[in-house]
This record gives sequence, C-alpha cells and structure tokens, in this order.
Amino acid sequence: MIRIFIGYDPRESAAYHVFAHSILARASRPVTIAPLMLTQLSEVYTRPRHALQSTDFSFTRFLVPYLCGYEGWAAFFDCDMLMLDDVARLWDLRDRSEEHTSELQSR
Repeated sequence: MIRIFIGYDPRESAAYHVFAHSILARASRPVTIAPLMLTQLSEVYTRPRHALQSTDFSFTRFLVPYLCGYEGWAAFFDCDMLMLDDVARLWDLRDRSEEHTSELQSR
C-alpha cells in the first residue's frame, strides 16, 4: 500500500481534490490518501498559526512519521501539484537500505 499525505488548506480545496484525483487516476497499485487538515489534527497539533505560514499545512507535514506510528514509508505532498505519471514509479525510488539492515540485524 502506498501511503500518501497531502497538505490541505481550505483556501485550496479544489487543488487538493484535483491532485488526489490525478494520483488515483494513474496509480497501478493501491494508494491511501489522507489530507492533513488542521481541523482534524487538533488533538495532536496545538501550535498556533504563525503569520509567516503561507498555508494551514506548513508545519503539519512533520507529523507524518507520528501519524504512521513511526512504521514504514509514506509520502507527503503539497496540494498544489499534479501527478502526471504512476505514483508507484516514485514509490519504487525510496531508499530501502535501512529496512534491509534492520532485517539482517534481527536475524
């Protein structure tokens, strides 16, 4: 499963939906997409918004490891993007050397 988090800002709602659709329309493998919305993160993200933050998700991207339980891989994207190819091609480029090292050490 390819885990994707997309920064969500209510001022850019259309961009989020277009990007999510562009991922799903081209994906050759199962994908989960989760929006990082401040309204849904109030229990874990309590930092007040700073005047220099350009979007609601400026700092929520750093919650991705926590939201994944510090397990496995996930990708974060800003919402103002388009996926013009299969996201699996990008997913396959991740550095899995740490995974292999951990597997060998546990034997």
